[in-house]
Amino acid sequence: MSALGDIRLRHRPLIVADIDEVVLEFLTPFTAFLEAREHTLLPRSFRLTGNIIDRRNGEAVSDIATKALLGAFYAEQDRWQTPASAVIETLAELSGDADIVFLTAMPPSHAAVRRALLDTLGLSYPLLASEEPKGPLVKQLHGGRDLPLVFVDDILRNLRSVREEVPACLLINLMANANFRALAPPPDAGMYIATGWPEAAKLIRDHWSAARNG
Repeated sequence: MSALGDIRLRHRPLIVADIDEVVLEFLTPFTAFLEAREHTLLPRSFRLTGNIIDRRNGEAVSDIATKALLGAFYAEQDRWQTPASAVIETLAELSGDADIVFLTAMPPSHAAVRRALLDTLGLSYPLLASEEPKGPLVKQLHGGRDLPLVFVDDILRNLRSVREEVPACLLINLMANANFRALAPPPDAGMYIATGWPEAAKLIRDHWSAARNG
């Protein structure tokens, strides 16, 4: 995992992307992980808490148990998580014209496992793991440069955080799991929905073209 100050950007556009449900599948493998432990995840609302059911008694697990299951999943994420559809080839193509940085909202204690998994998949872009709000981190990373900035995330709270700190940033809402995507709140005006990485790439390149011509 990289520290924020260790990342050196070139003089070209920057793409900052979340990991879970954006670069790596999360909800599908997490569901499989839970099933192997006699639990299940029901797509009843856009949250984990209250939707993880212990199949042995049919009851939703507590907040504490949810966090414990999530921590156990992250500890062995390399056994479960797979890349989102078309992400590897799309980012490889985009990296010819832009710097790419991954910003994942997870405890840094799990970052080494995630780093190794990403490297194994050929996704060897710099990784930042932090539970802090993403907006200030993206602002600090970009450093006020007069170059296009793109942020891709599945959570509206994170998109809003970046918009507050860097209003000119292109904000893309992307989520791999279709069942939970249907339960997600709609993005705000000025945020773009991408159903997958090919659509996200078109939004990104259109944004770059407009920046060059504007």
